[in-house]
Amino acid sequence: MIELAVFGAGRIGQVHALNAAAHPSARLKYIVDPVASEHREHLAIQTRAVLCEPEDVFADPDIAGIVIASSTDTHAELLLRAAQAGKAVFCEKPVSLDFATVVDVTSKVENAGVACLLGFQRRYDPDYRLVRDRIASGQAGRLEHIVMHTRDPSPPPRFYVERSGGMFRDQAIHDFDMARYLLGEEIAIVYAVGKSLIDPEIEAAGDIDTAMITLTSVSGRFVQMINCRRAPFGYDQRLEALCSSEVLYVENRPQRGVMIADANGFHSSIPMNYFIERFAGAYLAEMHAFIDMIEKGTKPLAGIRDGLEAQRLAEAAIVSMTTGSPVHISSDWHP
Repeated sequence: MIELAVFGAGRIGQVHALNAAAHPSARLKYIVDPVASEHREHLAIQTRAVLCEPEDVFADPDIAGIVIASSTDTHAELLLRAAQAGKAVFCEKPVSLDFATVVDVTSKVENAGVACLLGFQRRYDPDYRLVRDRIASGQAGRLEHIVMHTRDPSPPPRFYVERSGGMFRDQAIHDFDMARYLLGEEIAIVYAVGKSLIDPEIEAAGDIDTAMITLTSVSGRFVQMINCRRAPFGYDQRLEALCSSEVLYVENRPQRGVMIADANGFHSSIPMNYFIERFAGAYLAEMHAFIDMIEKGTKPLAGIRDGLEAQRLAEAAIVSMTTGSPVHISSDWHP
């Protein structure tokens, strides 16, 4: 039985804790969260886990894997402690809001030789996996152009924006990762424009709520990203991959799978509410992959270096938006 610990009992920590506890080959032994709350207590009861301090986790030789779903400012330290303790780790993105710290932690974790999965859950979603598989196998022909739409159902509160690291590091980073995943190569040029058009509170917090980003890969292929903090109809998560033999579409998943046709037209339901609902299956598959990584030595679909490269693109987008010019990047580029 693989024994695990989860750091963080917030929204995403609850998802990971419940998925870990439900796995037949795993036991969730500990939950660590410094904030005393009913959510934390209830989660411990649900999962039959013990609430404890970080030191208890790292001192326990039976803990094989650690899930880091706590606040972003704790990720780097916990990753390093996990690496020093020789424990496999599943860390939510980003590793840090400071790019130099991300570079340093990535190097140290890789040198320690511990297995690490980074939380880009879209790689585990069956729709995105099918697109990737058809491209990688050659069935779709050569991938030429990607278009991605990512819009939240409503703007986040100001306190979240102020701690998020900004739209590019927080929301768009998933699109940066998906671009690399589907292309199978690195990005050479990043050009971004952005503005706060929707919510004055986001502008007051120093961030943007609407952006358009163009990526050019090292072989000259294009990716267009459209990102926004609001969509009137709900969570908008779509992708088009234009290939030489096929065009592959990932559409929004409706809350109801039935379309009604009557004299007034065709009626379908709105998309699933937000990322927890939309990617519920992906989060479960991600946890299964983490446990397989520990138990069977399988390689995760997203490792710590994928987090570094996605954040490199986010940092380049910030520079591009600030300067108004495209940013040419390489493997050692840094802001």
